[in-house]
Amino acid sequence: MKADRKAGATAEPGAGVPLVLRSTRVVTPEGTRAAAVFVAAGTIEAVLPYDTEVPGGARLVDFGDDALLPGLVDTHVHVNDPGRTEWEGFWTATRAAAAGGITTLLDMPLNSLPPTTTVEHLRVKQEVAAPKAHIDTGFWGGAVPSNTKDLRPLHEAGVFGFKCFLSPSGVEEFPELDQEQLARSMAEIAGFGGLLIVHAEDPHHLSAAPQRGGPAYADFLASRPRAAENTAVEGLIAHARRLNARIHVLHLSSADALPLIAAAKREGVRVTVESCPHFLTLTAEEVPDGATEFKCCPPIREAANQDALWAGLADGTIDCVVSDHSPCTTDLKTPDFASAWGGISSLQLGLPAVWTEARRRGHTLDDVARWMSTAPAGLAGLTRKGAVEAGRDADFAVLAPEETFTVDPAELFHRNQVTAYAGRTLHGVVRSTWLRGTRIAADGVLAAPTGRLLERNH
Repeated sequence: MKADRKAGATAEPGAGVPLVLRSTRVVTPEGTRAAAVFVAAGTIEAVLPYDTEVPGGARLVDFGDDALLPGLVDTHVHVNDPGRTEWEGFWTATRAAAAGGITTLLDMPLNSLPPTTTVEHLRVKQEVAAPKAHIDTGFWGGAVPSNTKDLRPLHEAGVFGFKCFLSPSGVEEFPELDQEQLARSMAEIAGFGGLLIVHAEDPHHLSAAPQRGGPAYADFLASRPRAAENTAVEGLIAHARRLNARIHVLHLSSADALPLIAAAKREGVRVTVESCPHFLTLTAEEVPDGATEFKCCPPIREAANQDALWAGLADGTIDCVVSDHSPCTTDLKTPDFASAWGGISSLQLGLPAVWTEARRRGHTLDDVARWMSTAPAGLAGLTRKGAVEAGRDADFAVLAPEETFTVDPAELFHRNQVTAYAGRTLHGVVRSTWLRGTRIAADGVLAAPTGRLLERNH
């Protein structure tokens, strides 16, 4: 049976009554198999054989051949709320996330006003987010030149780590760190066992690159050379080795840095790395001139570079795939690549975009769940998220893997319907999304917000 598939996404009846979710394709840490997932009080109680008898009083939802994945965990989202809510807000971002199979996100500390650089600023953001969050939501802190003294208090207040830039961020209220400031912040964070996550582009390489305005994507690509990433990553690894610090490289674009990262991992340097759907599915060769919906920093690079990123993902050098959803108002996407805001809006589309390319390259849903749920949850220490197994939160994405759809920006839930995926046909339709055993999205219908605010180690 296909129970409940087409029903609206109102709150599920029978709260507290055991629930059984059944599918011929349940994606578990041991592999995909036919199974019945038993849920009670928002927690996975057991993952049992498909034909296990449903206990009396329990409600059965059978998804047939649709795949039951762990809810996605997106650790790289720019919500911009408060202060730039016209770019994106917690209400719209978390609705888009829920529609795309994401059940947990971590919000980046910049583009909101104020930025999350003090405990007081964190409390402002939490207060704004609390009534609007459709999914579970946590927060990164920021490391800027003036707030070294605030890092430990932010850590104790529950942020999941600290983001910094090595080159200008694009907003004046979140300045970059120079090498001395980087070392000081990294040492402070290492001292209390925290995590530093880094936008790694070297400013000297960027300033030396040719800077030409205009609509030509080739000119923009030349302005953000691979050497900027490679040099920054090499320096980060050196600092982390010396300080025994834990670091995470954000949105890796240059595949040339992969050998450096792989060698550091073998050596025992505590470094992890992410890439993003746009780097894995879009190529520089296909970006039309003036199409600044494709602009991001670091940039989308050539197809050969993309192939190497996929190889790094397959061999484990790249740990996870997260969105780097960085939206803006439509007017900021001017046709001039030099002046347009840099950011890809993809929150709702990450799962189908990655699955479309992964299946073409011979990967499985097991791989996608590991890259987009298990590994990001592990990065953030979210021990109750990231897998369909007993003891975890009952967070799920239900996916029709073989079905396709064509991206219509008007149907997206994020605030400004601008996306580099417009008009693309993708595999994988998200049927429904479940948060702690409650269906929060189904067939484009969203429930009232029930997300919780998360803190590190809580």
